Amino acid sequence: MFDTSPADPVSEAFEAQRDRLHAVAYRMLGSQADAEDVVQEAWLRLSRQGAATIDNLAGWLTTVVGRISLDVLRSRRAHPEAPYDDRLAELVVTADDRPAPEDDVALADSVGVALLVVLESLRPSERLAFVLHDLFAVPFDEIGRILGRSADAAKMLASRARGKVRANPEEPGRPRAAGREQREVVQAFLAAAHGGDFEGLLRVLDPEVKLTVDTSDGVVVVLGATKVAAGATARVAAGAAARGRAVLVNGLPGFVSWREDGTPLSVMAFTVVEGRIVAISTVIDPARLASTDLPDPA
Repeated sequence: MFDTSPADPVSEAFEAQRDRLHAVAYRMLGSQADAEDVVQEAWLRLSRQGAATIDNLAGWLTTVVGRISLDVLRSRRAHPEAPYDDRLAELVVTADDRPAPEDDVALADSVGVALLVVLESLRPSERLAFVLHDLFAVPFDEIGRILGRSADAAKMLASRARGKVRANPEEPGRPRAAGREQREVVQAFLAAAHGGDFEGLLRVLDPEVKLTVDTSDGVVVVLGATKVAAGATARVAAGAAARGRAVLVNGLPGFVSWREDGTPLSVMAFTVVEGRIVAISTVIDPARLASTDLPDPA
């Protein structure tokens, strides 16, 4: 909770910005808990700074939230195996057995969630530039100051990030629906994992692929194709899956597997960019799986 007083003009000014600041932090970090912490830290810094010395409070707060969020993202990459507290976004899982799943209403409803999944594949500087400029219209010169780079460099980072999340020229910023080519890449990954084909896995994984695993003990992140490929073969070898089927997970191509007794074993979602898997989100937490509405086994 924020220690603010309605009678305090500084508190009132901050409260007027709080929802927007939380939205910025959440899209930067993909974690409600982390977003709350970032906004709380921004309030503490404002309390120490004093609003009287700030010409543009909204801009100042956005800059502070951006810098704190960037530090959190960089810390995650420096310690990728360390779990963090928040769970992945809400799961919307539908059977991928329609001729044109892109037209599924459930897919349209989950686009916002899918965007968060795609953002997880971006580097910290790319994510900040894209989120602040494309989603919150922050000028590139301000983004450059946060990153310690020029406005042109910030613009290039946003452009690079935009290329990874764009669905098509008519709908910039919309994650691409699960098309035939994406499914083929995912199928190649699953076949290689089941066959213990390490080289085959490396062929379909982006060198900087990010694997996020939601476990009963928290969320664990693994970075890099070599580590992700090694983990994929080990998990398949140790797994007890008897059945599985292709699905859409938050609008992304995915796969659900079940044990012989019908208990869900895992849900996987894949982000595919230019023929390579750039992010994999996996849920193996039994409680999370039990509370998720899953299609029947094929």
